[in-house]
Order: sequence, then structure tokens, then C-alpha cells
Amino acid sequence: MTDPTPLPQFTDVEAAAKRLEGQIVRTPCTKSYTLSSRLGVETYLKLENFQFTASFKERGALNFLLANRERLGRGVLAMSAGNHAQALAYHGQRMGIPTTVVMPRFTPNTKVESTRVFGAKVHLEGEDLEAARIYAEALARDQGLTMVHPFNDSDVIAGQGTVALEVLEDVADLTTLVVPIGGGGLIGGIAIAAKAVKDDIEIIGVQAERYSWAYGARHQPHPAAATGSLTVAEGIAVEGPGNLTRTLIDDLVDDVHVVSESEIEQSIFDMLEVEKVVTEGAGAAPLALLTKRPDLFRGKKVGILVTGGNIDMMVLSSVLQRGLVRSNKLVRISIEIPDRPGAMSTITGIIANLDSNIIDIEHQRTFAASSARATVVEILLQMRGEEQTMSVIQALDAAGYRAWTPDASASPP
Repeated sequence: MTDPTPLPQFTDVEAAAKRLEGQIVRTPCTKSYTLSSRLGVETYLKLENFQFTASFKERGALNFLLANRERLGRGVLAMSAGNHAQALAYHGQRMGIPTTVVMPRFTPNTKVESTRVFGAKVHLEGEDLEAARIYAEALARDQGLTMVHPFNDSDVIAGQGTVALEVLEDVADLTTLVVPIGGGGLIGGIAIAAKAVKDDIEIIGVQAERYSWAYGARHQPHPAAATGSLTVAEGIAVEGPGNLTRTLIDDLVDDVHVVSESEIEQSIFDMLEVEKVVTEGAGAAPLALLTKRPDLFRGKKVGILVTGGNIDMMVLSSVLQRGLVRSNKLVRISIEIPDRPGAMSTITGIIANLDSNIIDIEHQRTFAASSARATVVEILLQMRGEEQTMSVIQALDAAGYRAWTPDASASPP
């Protein structure tokens, strides 16, 4: 049986823009000169992390509330990994509409607490969005609440599409938009609006490898199911689309690509280091694709959607530490030294003379695979990069101390 729900049209996006005017932040769309130079691609950032709840989700949630206010009855309910929940809770509180939210148990604490701050009743249920959805639907029936789907709803999709109107007002000659795909509501709404305003614009989707249903549907004859694994991009950790979003992606999206966990992590790091912008994993996915495949975008003027900034502080801390390791700014060096007084003083002097900052030192006598008359010392160093790391290792070797990076070798060379 065919679902009677009509696909949203460009007129729905225009109506949403009128409803939202003055009630959400008109976020900046700025050229990144540093990223443009580094990637060889003219790159613009649409900074939706500047919304009050730090995510584009406010657009769809508020448009739904405004368009359906008269029929919301006892309140609204959403299942969400966080951003949709915060958006609905914030605007529901502003409008006096009771809000209940079901979130998967893995949802970052920052998103859970931010949702509660806005007065929503929060239920943590299930390991993923699908489990949360099943619980939420039963709860909505039991309590007579109106379910607000995070992506497969015409009013939500139309609200998300208002992003594209703003982008093309600011950068009218943009040739390409790169948009993360979770359930498809954002890219569906953007594709409706962008193609209506500029019919030759290219819409490219990007997904996390672990949740790549759209990529699989486009490029693989027998696409694999989502792994259900944890991902740093939990905002797009969706196992499949709705009927509306699948149709919009099939009809309007030009291509879909995937990026790995490490590529997303590196782009979170790069956004903070280069742009001084905090982004969650989903919001970093478009930059991860540009960094991975700049050849796809040469000669184009590309807009990337920084969809949100709600990243858990513990996750961000881990990502930053790992980014420092990848860029050789935080380096472990193992050194075999004679087990006698004064040896440690000598090697720390060599390291200090090369302007390297020692963060931590650890001795390994018993478990190290070295001579019984020697000890292995692991030193954690703050460095400027790979060149300085090699200078330190060479200087230690020249002074008669065997030195190596333990990630490359488990025992002395």
C-alpha cells in the first residue's frame, strides 16, 4: 500500500522560511581561506553549530511545531540521538508545549543534560535509534502524544531545507553542496530547495562507513546492513531512511560517499585547529570527504554543512589527543639506557636542547625486552611535528642511546 503522505515541495520550504524568520539564528556562511588553500578547493562553511541549541535541527522541529500547533493535544514526543531532542525541547518550552524525548542509552551526556535543561521528560532506552523508535512509538500511543519524527516528516524536511535558501542567498554562484546523511531529512530538504533555486547545483551526500545505507543503495548491488557499531558521528548513526527521504535522495541527490572514523576524527581536529570551530562528528563528515577526495571538487565552489557542535567533552578530549598523535605533536619515544646513575639526566638534557617538552616519563625494567643491565624509558613529548621527532631520535642515537617510536616497533631495533 502506498503511503499517502505527500513529498514536501519547494513551496513548503518557502512557507517554512517565513514561519522561522526571526525565531532562529540566521547562521553565517563564510569562506575558509585556510581550508581553501590547503585543499585546493574553494570552500565555504555554513555554521549551523551557531544555532541556540548548536544544531540545524531547530529548523525542522520548530517548523513542525508552528505548522501543527492546533493539533498537538497533550504534547509532543521525539526519538533522537540528541540534536532533534534539544531543538524540540527548547522550542516546545518557548511555545508552552510539553515535550517528551526518547534517546538511545549511548547518547553523549552533553546532549542528554541539554535536553533536560529545556524541561523535557527524557527516557534513555535502547542501544540505537531503531530501538529508541520502537519504545517511543509505544509511549506516544500510551500517553496520547504527537510523534515528531526526526527526519521522515514533510514539515521537518521543509524546515531543514531553509538552510539551502540562506546558503544560496549568501553565495549565489555556489556549484556544490556537501551534506551529511543520517536519516536523510537534511539532505532531502536541502536538495528540494537548492535544486529549485539553482537547478544545476550538485548535491553530494556523505555518510560514516559504519552507517552507510545511502551509499550502499547507490553504489552496491547488495548493500550490507549497518554494523550497529559505535561511531564518533552518532548524529548520523541511522540504519536506514524513511519512505520520504529515500525518494528525495534517489531523485535529487547527485552522489553519496563514505568516510572512516579516523577521517571524521581528523576533521573535528582540523575544524578546531584551523577554524577555531567546535563540531560534532556528523558536522565534520563533509570536511572529511573534501580532505579525503579533493580531486572530486577541483575547480568548484563548494559549501559544506557544519551541522552541529554538540560533542561530548570526553569524546572531544579523546579526539584532540588522538589528533595530536596523528600530527606528531604528541609523541612517545622509547629509549634504551644503561641502568646507572646519571643516564636519565643525560637524555633529558639532549631532549631539552632540541626544544622538546617532556610531558611524562615511565621506566620499564622488568617487562622490557632489553638487556638486564639496561632499562627502557618511555617518554611522552610535546613536539612541533614529524621533523622535530626525527631530530630527537637522531640526536639520541648519535649520543649512543637506542631510540625508537614504540608504535612502530615493540622492541629495541
